[in-house]
Amino acid sequence: MYWCKLKLLTAIALIGSILFSGMACRPDIKQIKYFDIKRYFNGDISRLKKLNKSVFKTVTINGVTESKKIKIDNWEQELNLFTGSDINSPAWKNSYTITDNDEFLIYKAKDPGLKMREMIIRRDKEQVKWILIFNSTKNMLYQTTEKLSYFPDSLYLIEKTQRVRLIGTNTYKIQGVIEH
Repeated sequence: MYWCKLKLLTAIALIGSILFSGMACRPDIKQIKYFDIKRYFNGDISRLKKLNKSVFKTVTINGVTESKKIKIDNWEQELNLFTGSDINSPAWKNSYTITDNDEFLIYKAKDPGLKMREMIIRRDKEQVKWILIFNSTKNMLYQTTEKLSYFPDSLYLIEKTQRVRLIGTNTYKIQGVIEH
């Protein structure tokens, strides 16, 4: 009888310690949540697919330009640099300063090693008017800078400079004007 009570008390103590230790390991509930750029663009990609509008696309590589009117079959690929600028990772929880007012939402990287350096979102009553993103990557072999501009329903612009050691510098500009 004594052993049964001892086993029961030990089991209760073990269960209690597991529950309390689990509560201590819970993540901070007040985690910072940045603007969900990936969700925003996935929604806009769905919208653009349904509209199926033509785009007057201009591509410039190292000063050589080509333009034509096309239908975009793969909006995910077309806007992947924008969705790839998402900063909602637990690892980047406190990595950006935030300026937030009625008109602008601005994120600036605190750490110079972060790819997404700055994001400016112009809005009117929570509706996005335009998004501007500055990305930068640098290591011993190459340096890449990107300026991404997005104006819903009218224009997207990707400006990229890539310096590769021993190869040189390449510049790219992709502009898509969405027909009205």
